[in-house]
Amino acid sequence: MDDVAAIAALGEPTRRRLYTYVVRQPEPVTREEVAAALRIPRATVAFHLDKLVAEDLLTVTYERRGDRAGPGAGRPAKLYRRSDRQVSVTLPERRYEFAGHLLAAAIEAGAEPPAHARAAGELLASGGGELREVLERHGFEPAEDGADVVLRNCPFHALAQAHPQLMCGMMLGLVEGMLAGLGETGYEARPDPGSGRCCVRLRGPAVTPCTMSDSDSVQHLA
Repeated sequence: MDDVAAIAALGEPTRRRLYTYVVRQPEPVTREEVAAALRIPRATVAFHLDKLVAEDLLTVTYERRGDRAGPGAGRPAKLYRRSDRQVSVTLPERRYEFAGHLLAAAIEAGAEPPAHARAAGELLASGGGELREVLERHGFEPAEDGADVVLRNCPFHALAQAHPQLMCGMMLGLVEGMLAGLGETGYEARPDPGSGRCCVRLRGPAVTPCTMSDSDSVQHLA
């Protein structure tokens, strides 16, 4: 939701203009420089630039400009530049960068991608929480289906469509790792390809039908 708020901040046309100008400059710029370049009042520029800083889309540094130094040189100028934050929003939620990191790390380690994904899943689940909370946090959109849990969203969707064997193997390993990281959950991750959802299903514990013993039957008939 923080990423959604950051992108929403750029919905205001003037603010988007200011952001585009600042990030295209080779060096950090002052409010005065932005105001002069875009012919927008300085107060308006200051308001919108600080909004962008609040959303961590821009960052601020201070620098004394000119040759003067020491007392009487004036305050350092407030300079704006692009922040290091990366913002991305996809609906439904996709995590292609994460998939790329998993593959790259597996190759570097000389490991099979599913096995490496399983280790990553354990690490993701180490933050704690209930099973559905962990799955929701990582974009799976879990939903109950009888005793099972189906994952209505695949965070690797486009990659899984193009490379099903590789990506679905990684996804199975990732979910198995989450279950292992959470400890005893009563669920088992199983392959279950289907249209419009993740290729992994969590099989719930089998329900044993209630049966009456012979003595119970006699008492019931009596």
